[in-house]
Amino acid sequence: MQEQYQPGTVENAAQADWNRADAFRADDHSDKPRYYCLSMFPYPSGKLHMGHVRNYTIGDVISRYKQLNGFNVLQPMGWDAFGLPAENAAMKNGVAPAAWTYANIDYMKGQLKSLGLGIDWSREVTTCRPDYYRWEQWLFTRLFRKGVIYKKSGTVNWDPVDQTVLANEQVIDGRGWRSGALVEKREIPMYYFGITQYAEQLLNDLDTLDGWPEQVKTMQRNWIGKSFGADIEFDYDEASVGVAGRLKVYSTRPDTLMGATYVAVAAEHPLAQRAAENDAGLQAFIAECKAGSVAEADMATMEKKGLATGQYVIHPLNGRRLPVYVANYVLWGYGEGAVMAVPAHDERDFAFAHKYDLPIEPVYRQAAGDSAFDAGSWQDWYADKAGLVTAGGPYDGLDFGAAFDAIVAALEAAGHGARKTQFRLRDWGISRQRYWGCPIPVIHCPACGDVPVPDDQLPVVLPEDVVPDGAGSPLAKMPSFYETTCPSCGSAARRETDTMDTFVESSWYYARYASPQCDTGMVDKAASQQWLPVDQYIGGIEHAILHLLYARFFHKLMRDEGLVSGDEPFRNLLTQGMVVADTFYRDLDGGAKDWINPADVDLSRDDKGRIIGAVLRADGQPVIHGGMEKMSKSKNNGVDPQSLIDQYGADTSRLFMMFAAPPEQSLEWSDAGVEGASRFLRRLWKLVHTHVSRGDAPALDKAALNADGKALRRKLHETIAKVSDDYGRRLTFNTAIAAVMELLNALQKQDADAPQALALEREVLRSVTVLLAPIVPHISHALLPALGEPGGLPAARWPEVDAEALTRDSLTLVVQVNGKLRGQIEVAADADQASIEAAALANPDALRFMEGKAPKKVIVVRQKLVNIVV
Repeated sequence: MQEQYQPGTVENAAQADWNRADAFRADDHSDKPRYYCLSMFPYPSGKLHMGHVRNYTIGDVISRYKQLNGFNVLQPMGWDAFGLPAENAAMKNGVAPAAWTYANIDYMKGQLKSLGLGIDWSREVTTCRPDYYRWEQWLFTRLFRKGVIYKKSGTVNWDPVDQTVLANEQVIDGRGWRSGALVEKREIPMYYFGITQYAEQLLNDLDTLDGWPEQVKTMQRNWIGKSFGADIEFDYDEASVGVAGRLKVYSTRPDTLMGATYVAVAAEHPLAQRAAENDAGLQAFIAECKAGSVAEADMATMEKKGLATGQYVIHPLNGRRLPVYVANYVLWGYGEGAVMAVPAHDERDFAFAHKYDLPIEPVYRQAAGDSAFDAGSWQDWYADKAGLVTAGGPYDGLDFGAAFDAIVAALEAAGHGARKTQFRLRDWGISRQRYWGCPIPVIHCPACGDVPVPDDQLPVVLPEDVVPDGAGSPLAKMPSFYETTCPSCGSAARRETDTMDTFVESSWYYARYASPQCDTGMVDKAASQQWLPVDQYIGGIEHAILHLLYARFFHKLMRDEGLVSGDEPFRNLLTQGMVVADTFYRDLDGGAKDWINPADVDLSRDDKGRIIGAVLRADGQPVIHGGMEKMSKSKNNGVDPQSLIDQYGADTSRLFMMFAAPPEQSLEWSDAGVEGASRFLRRLWKLVHTHVSRGDAPALDKAALNADGKALRRKLHETIAKVSDDYGRRLTFNTAIAAVMELLNALQKQDADAPQALALEREVLRSVTVLLAPIVPHISHALLPALGEPGGLPAARWPEVDAEALTRDSLTLVVQVNGKLRGQIEVAADADQASIEAAALANPDALRFMEGKAPKKVIVVRQKLVNIVV
């Protein structure tokens, strides 16, 4: 082997060997135990970032560990290739989104390969290709016929200039992020997945996911939001409304009904529309409400505003007239678009009532007594449900549960309400007025209505030579796309020009990897049974709700279509932490900041390594340290993975990423840490080179080892056991690396001339090379042949723990006097308690601190310590 470690040469040679051997192809027919490891696939944005590198390295470490342990491993990769960024890039650069996307895929695929990932590229999927999205169109048509997908009008953010729906994140200060136009709330027909039909399953099955982080399961439970309450109906006050009717609200707290002092409705509610017919002021306010956000998060933080309609409804239990307000915090499409307001016991209602001088009537008093209601601490009265109702009449003195039951019973008896279980989860609107997405396979016929595209006409292919101009969907302007005939009656018809939400493609890709070339179905049933569910799924916590919820939903849809088995797609989930790095900036006029890349800054540090000064290298002038932030383009604190690989090699990048922090925690970028990882690999190479230079190692004679040799070999097999647990159960790769480093330190202290030294050194170095192989596969592949493994990494197997090596002839025990460490003793491994006590009492250090006093008690903790009490 060459004397110097040359990462570029080593890594190119290793990757060439793996390619020739097709080392990472998963075998559908193997009799080995299978293991499916999947990292969330990337959007082909142009270049990998360090978050990608960390995510895919974690998955690769797990996959390689399983492969070394004899598993038939599937680790696939693909591209989440549809989406708005491609349209924006197309408009900016004057190229078709398809060309931009495919060019990015080619470049990023090369970057992934340079990391040495053990990916089965034969299973690559690209979601913007017709052979992929054909099958989600196929599923769409079936679900549409079953009613799981349906069409209705929904409220959206509408950009009147770009003629498109905007996500909540694309509305900035009430204006479209690209056009700057005032955004409108508009009712447009959209297609919806009936995910609420599966709400109970999605909630209950979280209890089966023992391999998921509790944080993620809690987030999903909260998003699904099962609640128990009641529908409550208020009769219209005909004198003020002008017609008979009822206002329905849903409340999780019917026990507070006696404290309702007004009701609030959304701008689109029929009562609001009726009241505004002859009221210009109310018309203007309704228009203002319609221009606002439709996001619940914005509702929570916005200023609560409202306007009285002059209408009243009748309280169903006490007959009082309650005023009706139009309020900007009530969303149409959520529940009934109306709420009953109990300002004494709700923060939002209290703020509104205080602003408009509305009555505040407490329903609860503290259980401890009759102290006066304090609006400033309404949570104490209400949120913990610990008080007593003080509403008078039949409900006075009841606690929460009794009041809830009694009031619901009274509503049901009066025909003005009923107990109800409800979910916060809403059906999933998937229609997008975008071009670069999967076409919705529906044909609109004047005679037949909405007709799903027949199977033999799928896929509905998206034309790929289009350059969008930003003004609405190009498909709606292309007669060649939308002009068609009705598959039912043959008359002229129009093809749907909306495309699907790109979350649809990422909701089932994991299943397609099982049979990516299948052209007879969405998923080959036999292949899905072979590989699903995914054994280990890896991705960012930012996907904890929507992506994971939609993927779980899709799995149940495919299950019900007979495509897959089981109820859940991912057995275990790991949510890796962010990669964070120092930020630096200078203030600009107007309050803006000029963010400066850390690579362009020279730092001064104190004796503890903390940054105390920073200057821009180009001009020597100070810059401000903005602390650690997630690597991002906006803060200009990213590190180019390719430059890191070019300078240090992929193994150094992988080693640093895995050593710097446990996978689920944030990783702080450190140039010094990268250099330290590089030094360690050079050290490992040198150790092996020096070992090999000493000649062939004989077979190890374990019986001939001296005490130091036995201790080193025991250390080796303790390390194998620990590292195996770190990889296989704990997924703490940083501690695995630390254990190997500690073992190498012990190896270097060995007497090179001791009996069996060369043979033992060979066993240690060979084991260390395999223990590190999941993390640094290239250097391991190169070193193994020099250590007697001619097949390199593909032929290697995980070292087994030798139980005999773990046995000890003697034990070192700590000696304490009155609980304080005073010395240590060496005793036979099978020494009885009397012998241990005698050795401890004879220890010179213990005797010195006993000061001639007789022991009152001697406590022996087997294999650990002796405590002498005097």
